Amino acid sequence: MVDGGELRKGLIIEIDGNLYYILEYRHLKLANRPAQIRLRLRDIKAGHTIERTFQGEVRFKVARVEERPAQYLYREGNFLHFMDKETFEEVILSEEEVGEEAMKYLKEGEDVFISVYDGKPIGMELPHVVELEVVDTGPGFKGDTAQSGGKPATLETGITIQVPFFVQVGDKIRVDTRTGKYIERVEKA
Repeated sequence: MVDGGELRKGLIIEIDGNLYYILEYRHLKLANRPAQIRLRLRDIKAGHTIERTFQGEVRFKVARVEERPAQYLYREGNFLHFMDKETFEEVILSEEEVGEEAMKYLKEGEDVFISVYDGKPIGMELPHVVELEVVDTGPGFKGDTAQSGGKPATLETGITIQVPFFVQVGDKIRVDTRTGKYIERVEKA
């Protein structure tokens, strides 16, 4: 059990017998009122997102979830296939279990972590940084630097992010999966 002050994004908690992944956490302190905690949660079984507000003194049961290393293999309809890197068994998760946000960064061969609760896979976590190739972006111009702004670039998974002007089509870049922001260009070997 943890109190509201110990909650954080990414934690899996149990509420009324259901497991929820914390997408967003806000601690609210209003004048002359007790503190409140506002959570944006994703129901792990159903896949939908809800917002709930709790009194600050409420305690939550943290689900004991095991993170197992895996590799994304392929997609078949609404299901994604992974290989557990320890047991070499195939793990199948639905789009809802993977999450819409994670799907934006997922490519074949990507190393990920499968969340397992009571022996059953319930979700997937990406590494904090992924390398993706730029497939479409506008031209850069002489004198453009990383500090002068940016331009939109479409990456191999279909997501579009802002990148510095010097990034070109074919470049591999590192992207933070938590924020969706450009980190750096990967040096060519």
